[in-house]
Amino acid sequence: MSIDRPMPTEDSILEFLDVCDGFYPPDAVEASIEQQRQWYDALCARFDHALPQGMVYADGMVLRIPIRRYRPRTITTSTVLLYLHGGGFVVGSLESHHSICAEIADFAGAELVSVDYRLAPEYRWPAQSEDCFLVLKHLLSSTGSKVVIIGDSAGANLAAGLAIRALGEALPGIAGQVLVYPALGGDLQKGSYVEMANAPGLSTADVAYYRNVLQAPLRHPVAAPLHAASVEGLAPAFITVARFDPLRDDGRAYAARLAEAGVEVWFREEPQMVHAWLRARHMSEGARAGFKAVCEAVRLFASR
Repeated sequence: MSIDRPMPTEDSILEFLDVCDGFYPPDAVEASIEQQRQWYDALCARFDHALPQGMVYADGMVLRIPIRRYRPRTITTSTVLLYLHGGGFVVGSLESHHSICAEIADFAGAELVSVDYRLAPEYRWPAQSEDCFLVLKHLLSSTGSKVVIIGDSAGANLAAGLAIRALGEALPGIAGQVLVYPALGGDLQKGSYVEMANAPGLSTADVAYYRNVLQAPLRHPVAAPLHAASVEGLAPAFITVARFDPLRDDGRAYAARLAEAGVEVWFREEPQMVHAWLRARHMSEGARAGFKAVCEAVRLFASR
C-alpha cells in the first residue's frame, strides 16, 4: 500500500487534526480496548458544544437497550430520527455524539433517539445490528410515525444495514437514510483504501483492525451493504464522504448503486475533510457546510 500521508490544506482542519492527535494517538488501535475508549471519550468531550436553547433530553431503555431521547423546543414533524453513533463498533456511546444529536434534532424540528448499542469485542456482530433493529421496530410500532435512520462511520454501516433489513422484512415507515462517511464493506486492496491508506484520522490498517474485532461476515448484505444482491426499493438516501478518508469510495460506490437501481439518492463529497469531520463542525468552514447539508437532508426526509 502507499506510504504517503495525504493531507488536506484547510488550516482549520489541520488544527482539528492536531487537537485529535493530542487526545487519540495515531496508533490508538494498538492499545487496550479500555484505553481506546478512555481516549475516545476524552476526545469527544473536547469538541462537545452547548446544546441548542430549549433542547431537552432524557435517558431510557427500549427493551434491554439504553437510548437517549432528544426533544427540541419546536417540533415540526411527527417523523422520528434514529441516530447510530460511529466509533468502529469498539468505542462510542450516548455521550460521544451528544451535541451532534441535539443539533440535528433542533435543525430538523424532530424528536431524535440515539442508541447505545453493544460494542465489540465483548459483543461480536450481529449484536450491534440486532440492538439497532429492535429500537427501529419499537419506534415504528409504538409511535406510528415514520423514521429517518442516521449514522456516521460504523453507525452509517448499521444505518445502511437497517434500511436493507427493513426492506427485506417488508417493514414500512423508513422515510430516509443519512449516511455520513459510511463503512460499507469495500475491498481493502482497491481505490481509496490504497490511495488514502495513511490518511489522517483513519487508516486502512485501522479499518482492517475494526473489521477483525467485529468479525462480521465480509459479504453479508446487512454487514457489508455494498455486497447486497439488490438495492432496488430502498429508502431514499443522502450519502456524504470525506476526500481524505479510506472509506471514501465505499460511499461513492454505494451512491452509484442506489442511483442505478432507481433509488432517490444525493451524494456529497467534502473536498477538504477527513474522517470524523463532524466533530470539527464548529471550527471549520468546510465541516460547518458539510454538517448543514447533513441536517438539511434529515429535515427534508423528515418533512415528507
